[in-house]
Amino acid sequence: MSRAVLRDLDLGEGRRVPATALELRFARSGGPGGQHVNKTETKVDLRLELAALRLAVGEVVAARIERRLQSRLDGEGRIQVVCTETRSRQRNVELALARMEELLRAAAVRPKPRKKTKPTRASQERRLDAKRRRADVKRGRRGED
Repeated sequence: MSRAVLRDLDLGEGRRVPATALELRFARSGGPGGQHVNKTETKVDLRLELAALRLAVGEVVAARIERRLQSRLDGEGRIQVVCTETRSRQRNVELALARMEELLRAAAVRPKPRKKTKPTRASQERRLDAKRRRADVKRGRRGED
């Protein structure tokens, strides 16, 4: 049952994580719901092996993803997503897969390098002008003879 609902994750730019790299577990959800919540396992715990991720997307991208998703790693170093939003197990699996895909896409993007900028000559002159005026005000308060 657990393998039948999984699909490959598409990270864009031709990168795909195979469904075999994903591990799916089910548990009983908490919260209200009466007898339904007590007898059905609708909570979805989706985990992704980092070793399989490295094979799928390459060492550089995998390292970037691992660094950015450090807080989502479990004890064995797998990326974890938990979903308990709906009462349907299948819908929670779909939501967990979509969330994992979105997390990986966002983490895989290379940050844009910062462009070095320089203050304009006019802004530098305005700043120095303001400093001179402030110094004059303070000098006037000293009451020197």
